[in-house]
Amino acid sequence: MNLSKSYNPKETEDKIYKLWQKSGFFNPDNLPKRHKKQYSIVIPPPNVTGKLHMGHTLNAIVQDSLIRRKRMQGFKTLWIPGTDHGGIATQNVIEKQLRKQGLTRFDLGREKFIKKVWEWKKEYGNIIISQFKKIGISSDWSRIRFTMEKDYALAVKTAFLYYYKKGWIYKGKRVINWCPRCQTSLSDLELEYKEEDGKLWYIRYPLEKGNIIVATTRPETMFGDTAIAVNPKDKRYKNLIGKKAILPLMEKEIPIIADRNIDQDFGTGALKLTPAHSLIDYEIGLKHNLEVVQVINEKGKMIAPAPLSYQGLSIREAREKIIEDLKKQNLLEKEENFIHQLPKCYRCGTTIEAIPSWQWFLKMDELSKKAIKAVKTGKIQFFPKRWEKTYFTWLENVKDWCISRQIWWGHKVPIKGETDVLDTWFSSALWPFATLGWPKKYSKEFYPTDTLSTARDIINFWVSRMIFSGLEFTKKVPFKKVYIHPTILTKDGKRMSKSLGTGIDPLELIEKYGADAVRFGIAYQITELQDMRFSEDSIIMGKKFCNKIWNASRFVMQQNKGLIQLSNFKPKEYSKKEDKKILKSLNKVIKTVNKDIEDFHFGNAARTLYDFFWHDFCDEYIEKAKADQSEEKRKILFFVLLSSLKLLHPFIPFITEDIYQKLPIKDKKECLMIEEWPK
Repeated sequence: MNLSKSYNPKETEDKIYKLWQKSGFFNPDNLPKRHKKQYSIVIPPPNVTGKLHMGHTLNAIVQDSLIRRKRMQGFKTLWIPGTDHGGIATQNVIEKQLRKQGLTRFDLGREKFIKKVWEWKKEYGNIIISQFKKIGISSDWSRIRFTMEKDYALAVKTAFLYYYKKGWIYKGKRVINWCPRCQTSLSDLELEYKEEDGKLWYIRYPLEKGNIIVATTRPETMFGDTAIAVNPKDKRYKNLIGKKAILPLMEKEIPIIADRNIDQDFGTGALKLTPAHSLIDYEIGLKHNLEVVQVINEKGKMIAPAPLSYQGLSIREAREKIIEDLKKQNLLEKEENFIHQLPKCYRCGTTIEAIPSWQWFLKMDELSKKAIKAVKTGKIQFFPKRWEKTYFTWLENVKDWCISRQIWWGHKVPIKGETDVLDTWFSSALWPFATLGWPKKYSKEFYPTDTLSTARDIINFWVSRMIFSGLEFTKKVPFKKVYIHPTILTKDGKRMSKSLGTGIDPLELIEKYGADAVRFGIAYQITELQDMRFSEDSIIMGKKFCNKIWNASRFVMQQNKGLIQLSNFKPKEYSKKEDKKILKSLNKVIKTVNKDIEDFHFGNAARTLYDFFWHDFCDEYIEKAKADQSEEKRKILFFVLLSSLKLLHPFIPFITEDIYQKLPIKDKKECLMIEEWPK
C-alpha cells in the first residue's frame, strides 16, 4: 500500500487513536505473552476543573515516551490515569457560577451545593481526559480513577483513622494561614507571595522615660501585641530588656524581651510581637510563653479586645483610623515606602491572614524522617539530582501539617459531628497505591510504581507526601525514580498564565500543526535547564520533520515489489561502504537514544533521532539509494526505516503508527506500539 502525497494529521490522528483503543494494548492484561516484567507509572492527577495547559502537555509527552518504549521492550506496562477533586479550586468554580446568579453556597446549603458540584463534574469534569487523548497518551482507560469515588474515599478514611489511632493526628488551636474569601485554612505550601507597594510605619511605644520606636507594616494588628522583642546583642536596647512599654491607643503594659531571631537591621531593630496574627510571632511567642490575643476574625474584621471604636472595621479601615489616631497623639515617628512580599491564596489571590483556629494536624516528625531516609539511602532517586536539596530542605524544617479545610467539597473528616474536609493533598498523597486498590486487596504486581514525572512546584506538596504515605501504609517506596521536568515559560521568560494573557493553548497548536509536531517540538526543547523558554519555531520544525518522515517512507515503499522479509535481516552481511556506514550509525543511535531516555535526557534523544533520520538516512543514504535498485538496497532501506519508526514512536506515535500499518513487511505485529524495540 502506497502513502498519499502528503501527511494530513487531521485525517489520521483520531483514526489511529481508535485503532489503539480497539487493540486493547493500553491495558497490560491484553499485551502479548512476551510482555512479562512489570513497569508502571501513575499520572499526576489534574484537577477536574482543569483544561490542558503546556505543563500538562510536557509531562504527558514525558510519561508517554517512557511507557511506549517500555511496552516495546517487552514490559507489561501499566499507566494509571485519573483526576483529582481539587477541593478549593473546584469549589471556587461552582461559587463563581452561583455569583453570576446572585447566589452564594450558603443560599443553597451544603447538601444542594455538593449535588451541584457532582452535576458539574459529570458534565465538565473529564474535559482534560479527552484532551489528553488528543495528545495520544497510552494510559489504561479501563483503570481511570477519581479521588472522590467510593473506593478511593475508603482509602482516605482508612489513612486518617490509622494516623488518628496512632496518635499522630490531633486537633489543636494554633495560628494558621487563613483565606478570608475561601473561608478556610491553608498550609504554608498553598501560599503564593506577591510583591506589592506598601508602607513601613515607625510607632512610638511609651516607656517610663522616653519611648521605644517600633517599625511595622501592619499597624492594624497592634491591639494584639503582647511584647516587644529585641536582639540580645543589640547594644541600643540592652538596658531596656525586662522593662515594660505602653501599647499605644490601649494604655496596656507589655514586656520588652530578648530573642536571638530578631533582625537588628530591619526597621529600628525592635519588633512588635502579635502571636495571634503572625506565624513568626507565634513561634517566638511559644518560646517566651506569650499570650495569644486575637483582634481580627475569620472575615477580616476587627474584634474585641480592640477598642470599641475599631470593632467591625475591615483591616484597611482599621489601618487608616489607627494611623490617624497615632498622629493625633504624636505617636507616629515617620512612615516610609516599603515593598511587601504578601502571602496570597494560591486559588483566589486574596491576601492571607494569620489567625488562631481549631484545626486538625498531622504530626510530621516520624514521617519526615522516613521520607528523608528513603532518598538518602538511594531507594528513591531524583533526576536531576539537584532537586533533592529542595526535598530535604522542606522535610528537615517541616511543621505539623494542617490537614483540615473549612470548605464543603472534599473528603469529610471521619469524626462524628465534624464538618471540616481534608486537605486535597492528604488524599492525593495516597495516589500511587490507592489507585491500585489499597486498602483492600491491591495490585502488588504493579506496586511500587517505577517512575514519577512531575513539576518542581509540587515536590513538597505531593512528592514528599506520597513518599512518606507509601512507606507508612505499604512499607515500600511508592516509586523508584522521580523525574522533575522543566517548567515551560514564554519565549521571553515569563510565567505562562491564561489570566495574564501569556498562556498558550496546546490544543490550538495541535489543531494547527498536529499532535506529533507538538510532541516532537516540545520534546526537542527539553534540556537539563530548570526552565524551558517555549518557541513555536520548534513545533514548526516538528511539523517539517513529520513531513520529511512521510516523504522518506513514501520513497522507500515505492521501491517495493511485494512483501519484504526483515525478521531474518543480518546487518553484518552487508559490505558496501554506504551500507555499513548507515547500519553503524543506526546502531550508535539505538545505544544513544536508550541511554538518553533512561537518564531522562529527552531533548538529547529527540535531537539525535532528528539528525540521524534527516541527515544520515535521508540526505545521504536515500540519495545514494536512488541510483541502486537492488534487492539488498531495498532490504536495508526498509530495515533502517522500520528501526527509525520504532525509535521515533515514543515521541511521535501517530505518524509512525500510520506508516507502520501500511508497510509491506512480513510478520508485522497488530500495532507498532507492541513491536520489538530495536537492539
